[in-house]
Amino acid sequence: MIRDAHSRAAEAHERAALAHRTAAEHNEKGDGVAGSWHAERALEYSDHAYKLAQEAHNKSGKILAL
Repeated sequence: MIRDAHSRAAEAHERAALAHRTAAEHNEKGDGVAGSWHAERALEYSDHAYKLAQEAHNKSGKILAL
C-alpha cells in the first residue's frame, strides 16, 4: 500500500520532468507557443506529484507511529 503511494508519486514526478524537458526543447527551437503549453502541463503534473508525495509521506509516518 505504501509502496504503491510512493510509486504513483514517482511516476507523476517523471511525467512532470518529461513535460519540462519537452517544453525546453520547444523553446530552444523557437516554438514558444508549444513550449508554453508543455510548461503549463509540467506545472500541473508537478503540483499533482507534490500532492501525491505528501500523501505517501503522511501514510508512511502513520505506519511508523503505530
